[in-house]
Amino acid sequence: MKTIEAADRRLFLRNFSLGAAALLTSSAWAETLLKKGDVKIGYSAITWGGKDEQAMADLSGLGFKGIQLRANTFGPYRNKVSELRDALVKNHLTLCMFSSGNVEIDPAKFESTVDTHVAHASFVKALGGSALQLTNSLRPKDRAPSVEELKKLAKVMNEIGKQTADLGVQAVYHNHMNQLGETPEEVDVIVQAMDPRYIKLLLDIAHYKQGGGEPQDAIVKYKDMIHSLHLKDTKPAETKSGYKFVELGQGRVNVPAVFESLNKIKFKGWAVVELDGVPDPEKSPLICAQINKKYITETLKYPLG
Repeated sequence: MKTIEAADRRLFLRNFSLGAAALLTSSAWAETLLKKGDVKIGYSAITWGGKDEQAMADLSGLGFKGIQLRANTFGPYRNKVSELRDALVKNHLTLCMFSSGNVEIDPAKFESTVDTHVAHASFVKALGGSALQLTNSLRPKDRAPSVEELKKLAKVMNEIGKQTADLGVQAVYHNHMNQLGETPEEVDVIVQAMDPRYIKLLLDIAHYKQGGGEPQDAIVKYKDMIHSLHLKDTKPAETKSGYKFVELGQGRVNVPAVFESLNKIKFKGWAVVELDGVPDPEKSPLICAQINKKYITETLKYPLG
C-alpha cells in the first residue's frame, strides 16, 4: 500500500512539474509576443514630397498604423483641422510624430521660434497626436559647432518642450547630418544639456551611423532619454555628400542589433521609417515602403501593428 502511495506521489509530482514547465513556457512565449508589440512601427510621409493624401492611402494599404506628417500641413489645414483628422481616421492612422522644423539659437529669434513650435503643438494635439520633432539648420559651413552653440540649442528646446508639455505634447530632438548634432560627440553635448522633464531624444539610426556612431550603442547609452526613433539605412554613394539614405537592410546600419538594443532596454514607443526621398529613380515612395515593410516583417519578423 505504501509502495502504491509513493508511486502515486511521484506521478503527481512529475505531472505537476510538467504542467508548471508548460505554464512557464507559455508565459515566456506570451511575454515575447508582448515585447513584439512594444515597438510600434510608423512611417513618415516625407518620401511622398508633400502628397500627404497619397502617403496616407499607400501606408494604410500596406498595414502601417502610424504616420509622421510635416509642418507643410500646418498652413493648409490650420483652420480646417477636422479635414486632416478625418483623413487620418479614414485611413486608420495615428499621427505618431510631427516634424515641426527648425529651432533657432539666435537670442533675437527666441520668442518667435518658441511661438512657432507651440502653435504646431496645438495643431498636433487637435489631430490626436502627442509628439513634436525639432531639428535645426544652423551648422557652421567652415567649422565644427562650439559646445556653447550646442548647449544654446538644448536651452531653446528645453523652453519649447516646457510649453508644449502644457498642451500634452512631447517635444523631441532629432539628430541630423549637416546640423547641430551631427557627430556622436555633438549629440552627447546636446542630450546632456536637455532637460528630461521637457525634451526627449528621437534617435535617427542612419544619421547617427553616418555621423560616426553605432545606433545600437546609443540606444543603451540614452535609454532614459529616448522617446522614439527614425528607421532607415545609409550607404556610400557617388553623391555630393558621399552617401545616401536607403531602405532598411540596404546599407551599413546593423538594424537587427538596433532592435536587440530596444528589447534590452525594454523600449516602448514609436519607431518611424523615414526616407527623405526615393533613393533610386526607378522606384516610387510606395515601392520603397513595400521594401521597408518586407524587411521589418520578413527579415526582422516584427509585426507592423
